[in-house]
Amino acid sequence: MLLFIISCLIIFTIWTVINSMFLPHLPNKTESQENTLVSILVPMRNEERNAAALVQCLKLLTFSNIEYILLDDQSTDRTSAILHKVVHNDRRFKIINGGNLQDGWSGKVFACHQLQKEAKGDYLLFIDADVRLSSDCIQKSLALLKKHKAKLLTGFPAFQVPPLLSKILVPMQHFAIMFHLPIFIANKTTIQATTAAHGAFMLFERSAYLQINGHESVKSSLVEDVHIARKMKESGFHVLLANITGEVSCLMYETNKEVWEGFLKNIYIGLNRSILFVFILTGFYSLFYILPFIWLLYGFLTLQPVYCIPYIIIFLQRFIIDLLTKQYWFLSFLMPVSAIFFIAIMHASMWTSLRQKSYKWKGRYYI
Repeated sequence: MLLFIISCLIIFTIWTVINSMFLPHLPNKTESQENTLVSILVPMRNEERNAAALVQCLKLLTFSNIEYILLDDQSTDRTSAILHKVVHNDRRFKIINGGNLQDGWSGKVFACHQLQKEAKGDYLLFIDADVRLSSDCIQKSLALLKKHKAKLLTGFPAFQVPPLLSKILVPMQHFAIMFHLPIFIANKTTIQATTAAHGAFMLFERSAYLQINGHESVKSSLVEDVHIARKMKESGFHVLLANITGEVSCLMYETNKEVWEGFLKNIYIGLNRSILFVFILTGFYSLFYILPFIWLLYGFLTLQPVYCIPYIIIFLQRFIIDLLTKQYWFLSFLMPVSAIFFIAIMHASMWTSLRQKSYKWKGRYYI
């Protein structure tokens, strides 16, 4: 059993290294693209903690032909007041008020739908309010998109992880991509099953976006990023997943409660509400990522260092991913803890759905 686990973990680590090689980075060199207009579209609901920093970040972008459209999605805090104060007289910015949420729509999707109606750009970049971009991010993103002749560029940002639960769970998103997703197939084919996307950064070619009917095509989705990427592939468009961690960062959650509610809302739906898949993943992570920690303790207690080898390997696998995605390296030691919490919240998300209870996010409830 021990030899089997060690052999499998070595294969997993080698696969992770090879798989990550097919995840392109944004290029350092770009060509002039002055004739291209880019619309940066940001849905904002109760984002007073991010509003000022977001606008200041956007003002520092060096791309010359750009417009910013910010939608205040019926916030009940000071989001609108802060936006108007910080934007001041910068004519590149347009602040709009979101309408009442219509039946059959999820909140963020409806906000994005309203945003695109106001956009004039040849390319539409949807980002979240907690995203921060490097000054030359836009030209680099356009260069990579055009190099690969893609119609959608997306990627998982470098995650800031202040709360404890965020440190444990959020980096698992990068782990899932580099370990579970066959990136070569995802980036080279239109097979919908091999699709990953992150709603914090999605750059569309406008004509392709409109051809699939934009966000309206996934209006009821709670994981609209993946579903709209699948719609793009369904229409034959090339979707490119990239490592954007050098140019894009994101503070997804500031409290443990937010982490729990965010993952609770997304994880079971992201697994296509498959009970079978939940139990397969439970067994897989228990065997390969929790058992090695138990063996580690056993190895120390019995002075048999061979039982420490599986834990060392899973640390190395996770360390490689954290290094590539600019995450704190010491979080790699927490991989067994991450696996435990991943299983726990996966089951909580599943049972919430099976009992037809609502998921709560930013003051709204979803089934």
